[in-house]
Amino acid sequence: MKTFRRNNVSIALLDDHFLVLRGLSDVLRENPDFDVVGTFTSSKELLNCIKTIKVDVVIADYELAPADVDGLNLIKTLTRLHPDVAVLVVSAHYNPATVALALRGGAQGFIGKNRPFEEIQNAALEVSRGRTFIEPQMAQELANQQRHGEVLISGNYSEANVRQAVSLSALSPKEQEVIRCFLAGMTVTDIAEKFNRSLKTISGQKQSAMRKLGLKADHELFIIKDELLKSLHI
Repeated sequence: MKTFRRNNVSIALLDDHFLVLRGLSDVLRENPDFDVVGTFTSSKELLNCIKTIKVDVVIADYELAPADVDGLNLIKTLTRLHPDVAVLVVSAHYNPATVALALRGGAQGFIGKNRPFEEIQNAALEVSRGRTFIEPQMAQELANQQRHGEVLISGNYSEANVRQAVSLSALSPKEQEVIRCFLAGMTVTDIAEKFNRSLKTISGQKQSAMRKLGLKADHELFIIKDELLKSLHI
């Protein structure tokens, strides 16, 4: 009988396209931190599985088969029935409004299906740790719309609050490097390659910086980008 390390992340996959499921499953199984405990083509199968098997992360498409539940209702159902399960959406429907809707519904992350497999692995690891995952470009788009008055995701970004967050942050030099690169549009994978550090190290430094800044989601970094760069000199 095969045994797994106790700290492995158990993942269930949901997509109505078999080839997508196969590809995601094969890629995730390459990572020793992950156990793919099930692949499903319908939300009913997935929900029945979670009743009996421990699942840490559900990776699901936002648009399933016409007869199935829509993505937003699936996210809300998972959040209500299984609050300890992190939901990562992997979808071709990748625009700020859809991403914001999914996050407000309870998803911990959203990534486009066109992204490299390494990014999907990193996204799964991030949400399994209770963190929010959005790609830098999408985070920038969400921030831009929020700056122009279209509040897609709630948050208090008044000038006074931003100044206070920045003044109390005390980021380390390496955390500043990571944040500077992220704000320049680099992914965690790009930054790891640039500084020859592991994905886990870069991810940890980024999240440590965000905790110090009092931020929960990547797009919030871009909302305070100007003040952050000016005050921290990064």
